[in-house]
Amino acid sequence: MAFSSRTLVRVTALALIAAPALGAGDLQREVVSGWTAYVDATERRIATELADGSSPSDRFLVQDFMPSASRLRRDVLAGTVVMDKMRPTGKGGDALEVPSALVHHWRGAVFIPGTTLDAVLTSLRAEVPKQEDVIRSAVLARGQDNMRVYLRLQRTKIVTAVYNSEHDVAFRRLGALRASSASRSTRIAEVEHPETAEERELLPGEDRGYLWRLNAYWRYQEVPGGVIAECESLSLSRSVPFVLRLVAGPIINGTGRESMERTLLSLRQHFSHGA
Repeated sequence: MAFSSRTLVRVTALALIAAPALGAGDLQREVVSGWTAYVDATERRIATELADGSSPSDRFLVQDFMPSASRLRRDVLAGTVVMDKMRPTGKGGDALEVPSALVHHWRGAVFIPGTTLDAVLTSLRAEVPKQEDVIRSAVLARGQDNMRVYLRLQRTKIVTAVYNSEHDVAFRRLGALRASSASRSTRIAEVEHPETAEERELLPGEDRGYLWRLNAYWRYQEVPGGVIAECESLSLSRSVPFVLRLVAGPIINGTGRESMERTLLSLRQHFSHGA
């Protein structure tokens, strides 16, 4: 029996809504430990690349360590928003995965013309740039090279979900023309009935499991004419039933790609307005 793409999307939506998420206990036992291992492996690789990038070498961005580095840099400098889905591997060469969950791992880069690295860092340390996925934001605490921020996030694809979240953000200067930052979620709670009198945060295990963790690793490089900003984003959500992966996979991948593109375009627009 053949189904239209609209029918498949509706079936997937119903299944994702109806399928139970992991309980809080299961999340603690296997998902958190798997996520921690995934993040550790990713951050070790990032640390190695940044160590290389702190020298006068030409390699600094994630894309600079890829076989198509020259083409990717040309595309970014020409104004293209370049994005890739990343598939890290462990020490044995096997793909890294988190049991009973999905990691959405994307990288993207954008060129911001007419600005400098100092201007970008000064602005980012002062406030959270406006983004389509961010309903509200606030700086909760601030240090010399770090800050703790609150974000009310909204994710919409098949269904809409709203979250209260807190993130630790650390900045690092790597020479006159290079810098990096890392944002790690410390708290994410799905909000039921947002912006109404019945609004409340769902407890762990009550939520639908669309977003459990969210980290973002940024690199900024000043080049003639502006700054290249590159983001590597990791988010964690519940797994999709095996029978639906062929249908849900493209939808999930599309959501991750669209979110990355919105983030990068919002950043470029933020600085194009003289921030």
